[in-house]
Amino acid sequence: MNAEGEIVPRESANQALADAALTACPSCDLLQRLPSVAPGQSACCPRCGTVLWRRRVESLNRTLALTVAAAILCLIANTVPMLGLTVVGRESFTTVAGGAKKLWENGQHTVALLVFFAAVLAPALQIGLLLLVLLAARRKRPPAWVGLLLRHLPFSRTWSMIEVMLLGVLVALTKIADYATVIPGQALFALFALVFVLAAMQSTFDPKEIWDRVEWAETETRKPATGGRTMEATA
Repeated sequence: MNAEGEIVPRESANQALADAALTACPSCDLLQRLPSVAPGQSACCPRCGTVLWRRRVESLNRTLALTVAAAILCLIANTVPMLGLTVVGRESFTTVAGGAKKLWENGQHTVALLVFFAAVLAPALQIGLLLLVLLAARRKRPPAWVGLLLRHLPFSRTWSMIEVMLLGVLVALTKIADYATVIPGQALFALFALVFVLAAMQSTFDPKEIWDRVEWAETETRKPATGGRTMEATA
C-alpha cells in the first residue's frame, strides 16, 4: 500500500533501488550516497559524522590469507591435545572436543553443548563460510549463494567464543596447579594464535566489496544516479 492508500502489486513493490550507492545512516537515518573513496579512507555521514564504511587495503587477498591461516590453526587446535595433567605418575591428555565430551558424560549436557558450539562448531563455521565467500568472490561472476552466506556470517562470528574458553582454562589451571602438574599441549598455543588471527581476519574483511561483485537480478534498474547528498570521505 502506498502513501495514498492504494494497494500496490507485489511485483512492482519489491523492486531494487535505482542507485546501489544509496544508504541510510544507522545513527541519524540520513539518506545519502556512498562516494568513491580510496583504499584506507572512510566514508562519514555529513550530518552526524558516523563512520559508515571504511575501504580496506587489499581486503580480499589479505582476508583470504588470514582465513587460510585460521583454518590451519583451527584444524590443529581440534586434532591435537590441548592440555595434559600428571597426577601420581599418571598422565591424561584431552582435546577441545574431548573436554565437551567429558562434560556430557558427567551429566552436564547443557554446558557440554555450549562449549562444543561456541569453541568448536561456531569458529569452524565462521572460517568455512568466509573461506567459501572469498573463493567464490574471486570468480568473474560470483554465484547467488554468496549473498546467502554473507547474511549468515555475522551469526557464526557472534557465537565464536574461543577467547572465553581460554579465559576459563586459565582460571582452572591456576586452581589445579597445586594438585597436579599441568602440561600445555600444542592445541593450546594454536588456540591463542587463532584468537588473534580471527580478530585480524574480521578487521581486514570488507563485506561491501563482496556485495559490489554480486550481479543483481534486476540490472536494468541499477543505474548510477547523479547529484544528491553524498558522504564525506576522510582518511
